[in-house]
Amino acid sequence: MPDPPHPDQHHPDPGPGVDLNAQLNLHPERTLLLRVCGDSMVGAGIRHGDLLVVDRGVAPRSGRIVVALLEGGFTLKRLVRRGPRWWLEAANPAYPPLALGGSDDDRLWGVALHVIRSLPGGRWPRPQS
Repeated sequence: MPDPPHPDQHHPDPGPGVDLNAQLNLHPERTLLLRVCGDSMVGAGIRHGDLLVVDRGVAPRSGRIVVALLEGGFTLKRLVRRGPRWWLEAANPAYPPLALGGSDDDRLWGVALHVIRSLPGGRWPRPQS
């Protein structure tokens, strides 16, 4: 099978490139990337190993997927309000909902806005040593 044509053969001037901050409406001073660990949000299309774009300045509202700090550890769940209580719900039936309490250890830390996933055969760049 012949090699696919090099992109420059069809478009010799690719232009200035893509500004992900502008395309995704990111705010670098409050946005960061977190690596997903676990399968509690697979029903929402978020898989183990994905990168999440999390904004710490977006208001957490019912229905949004949030990163929360619970008992000293982070979790990723959908924020839901039922009556007077707030809950964190997984998108996987194997995980029960978690009630948010009044503890200082229970706090919403950021709102997930985008998922970045490597395609088959792709891989994440490794840090330079």
